[in-house]
Amino acid sequence: MSADDTTNADTTSAAVPERVGVLGGGRMGAGIAHAFLMAGSSVVVVEQSDAAAEAARERVERSIDASIARGHAGDPERLARALTVTTGAAAFAGCALVIEAVPESLDLKTRAFAEIEQQLAHDAVIASNTSSIPLARLADALEHPERCIGLHFFNPVPASSLIEVVVSTSTAPGLPEIAAAWARALGKTPITVRDAPGFASSRLGVALALEAIRMVEQGVASATDIDLAMELGYRHPVGPLRTTDIVGLDVRLGIAEQLERELGPAFAPPQLLRDLVAAGRLGRKSGSGFYEWPAPDAAPAATR
Repeated sequence: MSADDTTNADTTSAAVPERVGVLGGGRMGAGIAHAFLMAGSSVVVVEQSDAAAEAARERVERSIDASIARGHAGDPERLARALTVTTGAAAFAGCALVIEAVPESLDLKTRAFAEIEQQLAHDAVIASNTSSIPLARLADALEHPERCIGLHFFNPVPASSLIEVVVSTSTAPGLPEIAAAWARALGKTPITVRDAPGFASSRLGVALALEAIRMVEQGVASATDIDLAMELGYRHPVGPLRTTDIVGLDVRLGIAEQLERELGPAFAPPQLLRDLVAAGRLGRKSGSGFYEWPAPDAAPAATR
């Protein structure tokens, strides 16, 4: 497959693909669907059950309503018509781009990639939202690995301005530039990184978060004060522990375990992180983590 037929998108325009698929309608998948809908794509979200599909639809529609309420242009009725949520991967037929946004499991993602490819034309692109799994391992699941690229979105997707474009050794020439153009069409800023463990953002972000968690574990300072040190001293908009709550402690743990396997003991998860995840304190999505999150839009209260 040549670079010219890697995608049916116009590489010279800033347009997003006309039809985009998203596998997984959780917080990240719903956010990705939201971004493409607001940019003008028709979006197909595929979930594993009818109940999960209904929850995904509600999640996307709430997110769109919130954006419009904040002043973003959009016709709710048109956006609703442009969104399809279903349970069958066959609905991806006709998509120029499908992004998987399933949990950070190599087996789960490789099975997803193989299933997605069966539904697509030869010139469609398959992207992963993985934050730590080597892209080359996912591309190995494809008959045409050159169509594979990483599009690592950040949570919450509507408010985040960054997309990490991850390029494996098999990615077709020209596809990274196309993906970067899609990111800009979404109103995001792309950075392009090679397929290295943790890429750029996860490797740096997790390293900082793990050290912050160790400091809480060792009683160096409270979660609030550690976050304030980074927010006021280093001008981080959100401290590493509050960010961990937003991302999800279980997500941080999974990434840390993956990076420990790839890069060594510097990324070994602190016992405190394991204990909080085991106790179901996963951050904002569960209502508590390093902070208490009494309601989705409420300001967090420190718990440590």
